[in-house]
Amino acid sequence: MLNIAIFASGSGSNAENIISYFKDKNICRIGVIISNKPDAYVHERAKRLGVRSVAFSKSEFDSSDKVLDFLKSEHIDFIVLAGFLLKVPNNIIEAFPDKIVNIHPALLPKFGGKGMYGDNVHKAVVQAGEPESGITIHYINENYDEGNIIFQAKCQVEKNDTYEDVAHKVHELEYKYFPEVIESVLRS
Repeated sequence: MLNIAIFASGSGSNAENIISYFKDKNICRIGVIISNKPDAYVHERAKRLGVRSVAFSKSEFDSSDKVLDFLKSEHIDFIVLAGFLLKVPNNIIEAFPDKIVNIHPALLPKFGGKGMYGDNVHKAVVQAGEPESGITIHYINENYDEGNIIFQAKCQVEKNDTYEDVAHKVHELEYKYFPEVIESVLRS
């Protein structure tokens, strides 16, 4: 059975959705949640769901092998980024080639890159007058939001939609498709 680490920086709603989805499936187990924020709400969700969670500082991610050594010690096979805001360092990318997936709250290549996360993305979509938005699930590489695309799903952006309206539509797509696409990738 594959052992998965989820990286998350925030509330952990996608992490919880993924954990719940895989709870009764025999394809993988969620071994640990790793965050760059010790006070992120994802740790509370992890505790409630019975999943171990740990936090590493930005410097521990960026300038040491501490996170990579931890992943190896936990026998992690695959990494899922679920609202993780740091750039994954090259040592981890190299150790997990095509074994790290991310979800982005827009239709890449539009509205990607450094600083384009969460509400920043939804505000940019509305300000640009885009007729649609959606999600992109992709492998990660050394550049923000440039890894090979695995899956995209779209939603309409109405002329009077606020960024909060767009965020709600995009979250619905995330909750519906992210676990299914992860399962498909794990089975391939």
